[in-house]
Amino acid sequence: MSTVFEEHPDLGEPDLQNMDLEDRHALRRVAGLSTELQDISEVEYRELRLERVVLIGVWAEGSLASAENSLRELSRLAETAGSEVLEGLIQRRSRVDAATYVGSGKARELAGIVAAAGADTVICDGELTPSQLRRLEGVVQVKVIDRTALILDIFAQHARSREGKAQVELAQLQYMLPRLRGWGESLSRQAGGRVAGGGGIGTRGPGETKLETDRRRLFATLDPAVRRAETPSGRAFTLTDTVGFVRHLPHQLVDAFRSTLEETAEADLILHVVDGSDAEPEAQIAAVRGVLAEIGAGHVPELVVVNKIDSADPVVLQGLRAREPGSLSISAKTGAGLAALRGALEAALPRLDVQVKVTVPYSRGDLLARAHAEGEVLSTEHIADGTLLQARVPPALAARLEAVLDDCVQVQA
Repeated sequence: MSTVFEEHPDLGEPDLQNMDLEDRHALRRVAGLSTELQDISEVEYRELRLERVVLIGVWAEGSLASAENSLRELSRLAETAGSEVLEGLIQRRSRVDAATYVGSGKARELAGIVAAAGADTVICDGELTPSQLRRLEGVVQVKVIDRTALILDIFAQHARSREGKAQVELAQLQYMLPRLRGWGESLSRQAGGRVAGGGGIGTRGPGETKLETDRRRLFATLDPAVRRAETPSGRAFTLTDTVGFVRHLPHQLVDAFRSTLEETAEADLILHVVDGSDAEPEAQIAAVRGVLAEIGAGHVPELVVVNKIDSADPVVLQGLRAREPGSLSISAKTGAGLAALRGALEAALPRLDVQVKVTVPYSRGDLLARAHAEGEVLSTEHIADGTLLQARVPPALAARLEAVLDDCVQVQA
């Protein structure tokens, strides 16, 4: 459940005078933020002993709906990290408080809510400075982490390869270095940190228990998976599922995964998959494009694919189609739109610019196989001297085929 509470105007924050009075005094609850543990049994729950968390966000810009959607996303992230969300709070302010993120008065109010709910962790919907973290922890008297630490923790749990684990650990160390003083106090007194017997959210390294693995809904791909695929006409291409993006992806992660992410800049086409059932899919698109621009992949041709149309709001889908006129709508669950996606993918892939017409000797079946695997075969005809091949192939293979043809001519002469 979510609450919006307001900071009353004072001389230190003149911008608050311009805020709508009703907004500043309203106290709103938003349903849908309490954790539902339907995916694990009660026995497993007692073994796992989820951290009990309260979420807090500052609504400093944009609409109330946008602030609530951000907090709902934070709730889903917290549950993915292995926590039980007890309460979600949004404070209306002109800007984040430099000392305690929410202001001293609301920090004390937050402490009362934390105590009443029996929470052991507070998660802030933003990135806190080391001083903000220490001061807010000093007031609420439980562990405090921010959105960045939460995302880093989730990535740590999902790292599998040695390279992925090293990259996540590097990002964690970069984040924690200026915050070590505060973490020492936090870990000495916090009642949380019960997940998998470790230090809790924000303090774990890569790796997780099998129980946690089974609970996950595969949050984001960390280790790129490369597969061979074919277009409807049989043209082969390489498909890479790369690191997943979320809003406010920590810059430490972008830096640590830069070598992996930069492979995206070398792609011929980016399939940009958007969750159509999300409350703010436009924000998803903006977040992904922001990361792509940061890693130098903003120039790569992009095909936007809106997924989950079976559960998306038709009005939202209509708006997406208007803003992304070249996009496709699909449902991976029902299969709707997948045929159109395959066709659009084939049309969007760059054409190979070397067309050949050669007779491949029957003894060089390896070259014929390469033409099928690496190029686009237009036709084949079996004749006395070999296989008459017409195809579009990469320049290197075209040169090899021509060289074989020259060798055959010389032998015949």
